Amino acid sequence: MKKLKQDFKQGSVTLLLEHLDDVWWISQLLHPGDILSGKSYRKIKTGKEDERSSAAVKKPVFLHIRVEKVEYTPSFVRASGKVEEGTEDVPKGSYHSFQLEPGSALTITKSSWLSYQKKQLEQACKAKPPLFLLVAHDREEAYFAIMKQYGYEILSILKGDVAKKQEGHSATGSFYAQVINQIKQYDEKYHPEKIILASPSFFKEDLIKECKETAVKKKIILATCSYVGKTSFDEILKREETKQALAEDRIRQEMKLVDQLLQEISKDEKAAYGLSSVQEAAAAGAIETLLVTDTFLNQMREQQKGNEIEKIMRSVDQTKGNVHIISAEHDGGKKLQGLGGIAALLRYKMKY
Repeated sequence: MKKLKQDFKQGSVTLLLEHLDDVWWISQLLHPGDILSGKSYRKIKTGKEDERSSAAVKKPVFLHIRVEKVEYTPSFVRASGKVEEGTEDVPKGSYHSFQLEPGSALTITKSSWLSYQKKQLEQACKAKPPLFLLVAHDREEAYFAIMKQYGYEILSILKGDVAKKQEGHSATGSFYAQVINQIKQYDEKYHPEKIILASPSFFKEDLIKECKETAVKKKIILATCSYVGKTSFDEILKREETKQALAEDRIRQEMKLVDQLLQEISKDEKAAYGLSSVQEAAAAGAIETLLVTDTFLNQMREQQKGNEIEKIMRSVDQTKGNVHIISAEHDGGKKLQGLGGIAALLRYKMKY
């Protein structure tokens, strides 16, 4: 994401979305009540209403809307609300939706930018495209995924025809060679900084012995997983072998915070989870770190209860606490979602 202009005195920031990860970031930066300004398209009827020949055409317009709803998908964000400043074709007070995707330029204006929102903005502008390729394999199948700012994306699944003596047939070619070739293709396409290669048992060691691609081998970090499947990447990201390589990655940091929360809960110490408990802790100024999943935040907004969460966030911000929006796409976020979608690490133990 590229910051084109910033004026916190006026409460406005102008941004350019550059890649798909920016879509996730903008869904977290844009809140109901904000003013969203930018170029969009509106269906405008030509001719008179009562004329049969009248038709609707898409016309580019520059609009300002007060956001009421933010809907996230991995490829775009739809922000809708009432038009604040109308045009000849689009009257003030009518409803309009922006579709925000890579290439979109927009301005967000808030009544005030809180500390955690400014931090999110800086993180979003520093965020880079995916840098880690993840591979989980055994002798019969391999799963490939790419790290995303909002989690990871499964790229492909490769299944080999491996020799099975009991079935009386031979393998057709080297499956490991197919895996290596696929890794090479993804390396050329995505240019990952590291390649995390994981498997149960000794399969990864056998595969890397067959790899003659020196440039690829230099990027590989070996890890272990107990099984091979679509969800094995959650396990791989938590392995000791990958901690150093992923230490600075946002997902690792989020998972670390959730693990810390779970430790405090298991000790019945400085933690609160669930909306009512967190609200009580916020009112007491006891929250050191607030954790909220993006899924829970969006659900509350859809239920017209977004103000309850905003109130908690403002309270934590005013008492110098930290606010983290956690992606529910990875294992840590799923665990937090299971605790109600909102929790907090406290400055001291509270009695409920």
